[in-house]
Amino acid sequence: MKPQAKAINTGLRPVALFILLVAGASFAPFWRKPKPTLYLIGDSTVRNNDKEQWGWGSLLHQFLDSGKVRIANHAMAGRSSRSFTKEGRFARVDSLLQPGDYLLIQFGHNDGSYPDTTAKNRGTLKGTGEDSILLRWSDGRTEVVHSYGWYIRQFVRQVKAKGAQPVVLSMVPRNIFKDGKVPRAKMDFGLWAKEVAEQEGVPFLDLNEKSAARYEQLGPEKVGRLFHGDHTHTNKEGARLNAASVSDLLAGTKSLHLKSAIRKKELKRFSATL
Repeated sequence: MKPQAKAINTGLRPVALFILLVAGASFAPFWRKPKPTLYLIGDSTVRNNDKEQWGWGSLLHQFLDSGKVRIANHAMAGRSSRSFTKEGRFARVDSLLQPGDYLLIQFGHNDGSYPDTTAKNRGTLKGTGEDSILLRWSDGRTEVVHSYGWYIRQFVRQVKAKGAQPVVLSMVPRNIFKDGKVPRAKMDFGLWAKEVAEQEGVPFLDLNEKSAARYEQLGPEKVGRLFHGDHTHTNKEGARLNAASVSDLLAGTKSLHLKSAIRKKELKRFSATL
């Protein structure tokens, strides 16, 4: 009886193994952790019309592995942290966030004017404080306007509440040279972005510094060929340069765990062309 039992057991093992393999293949998609989405919010330097003027968010995919992370660019030209909030654009992104996703936040270029009720309606108070002002519109509506840092802080806190990872970036520099140097934003929006990130305990990517250093390396003449129409908006090659800078910063921030998603060979190949 013992030899017979042994023979039966040996015969069943391949069948059982086959069943397990088939079942495993069928349910593998449910076991596999879904790839995260890298959401982007910001202004025209992140997303533009992709014709003469380009934002770096439109070229970021060239340096990231689409098999490991998905990119969703929700930035909108002409927006500030305030108008992006008021128009419901952030609420839309917030509704899409899932645990494990990322949100890259870059504002500043359109936040500089004093808050008013003009058509553009985008100025914020300076700094990161809790101060605010009350605006009254001609139709009787009122709006409470806060500081630049206050809006960035709200983005960060709401993203964290969804189980996603907020990342604050300083804004890309303009094509301005003074005595061979590109002025940094270390006394205003770049500083305030960093302060909020540190206060909230989230990663800060100093894109302003990274890109400014590259601009200085290239020099005014070459950098001038990376912009179109003015000193703020890049063409496609300029956007690609800033996208490469963002990718470098993502790869170098260990807490984000995105290094494996960066296409290092593509980054190296692009850097060699500078």
